[in-house]
Amino acid sequence: MNLHRKGRAALVLALVAVVAMAFRVSWNALRDIAGAVGADDTAAMLYPFVVDGLMALALIATLVLADRDRTFALRVLGAYTVASLVLNYVHGLVPELHGRTVDWGRLADWDPANWALVLLATSLPVGSIYFGSDLVAKVLHHRPAPLPAGSANTEESTETTMKRSTADLPISTPEPITPNAAALPRPVAAGFLKSTLPAKPYPSIAPALAKPIESRAVAAESTRPRRATGRVPDAAKPTRSKRTPDQLLAEARKATAGWPDAKVTGEGIRRAIRTSPANARSLRDTLLAERAAASAEVG
Repeated sequence: MNLHRKGRAALVLALVAVVAMAFRVSWNALRDIAGAVGADDTAAMLYPFVVDGLMALALIATLVLADRDRTFALRVLGAYTVASLVLNYVHGLVPELHGRTVDWGRLADWDPANWALVLLATSLPVGSIYFGSDLVAKVLHHRPAPLPAGSANTEESTETTMKRSTADLPISTPEPITPNAAALPRPVAAGFLKSTLPAKPYPSIAPALAKPIESRAVAAESTRPRRATGRVPDAAKPTRSKRTPDQLLAEARKATAGWPDAKVTGEGIRRAIRTSPANARSLRDTLLAERAAASAEVG
């Protein structure tokens, strides 16, 4: 892990050195260009910081930002790199810029090219203010994405795995277990410690005879009511004999003697003499017919 950090530090230092040398090489060209477009000595001395300094700022923002903000920083870096390259190229093509003998505002003989170069040279400071402020604001408001839980210990877990795979671990494979070589004592006969004297005889005792248990039928107890199945015994049948139609009609006449005609119904007759619904309806019709015939005779 220390070598990894040292490698990163060396890479950053090398980048800083290359950027510093490139800035020094571009210094003269940008300073002379600034003097040619009307800048005084102090402004011409600061002009290279405006262009190349913003390039360094955009490079740092590219390393920090992500997604769309990183794309924006890369575009700013590319645009100012192209602009610095064009100005250095013009400085190399126009020898008069080295001794500052060129006329003010004259960077090329062709007027459209000269206008474009002057516009480029004079717009770079304004663009540095705008793009530099925007990049700094994006960097200050940037929140790095949280790292996953497993990535924090990636290096430690890799190192542990490598240690487990090496052959010089402090704990090696356990030695095989060797069987016990000590001889066990020989077995002894079972009757070795028993006495050889004859035992005293004991009188035999006759076993007592046990009385047989009488088997009795016991009814099984059940909590649920048992449903009758099969033939109903005679004792469970009702003692009342089956009545004939004449007997039913006589009982119906007697039970409904004081009833009005509206009360003479099949249900009422069924409950009064305890008969089937069919018999009750037949008796009802008979009784109502008798009453109707009696009323006709009286009338």
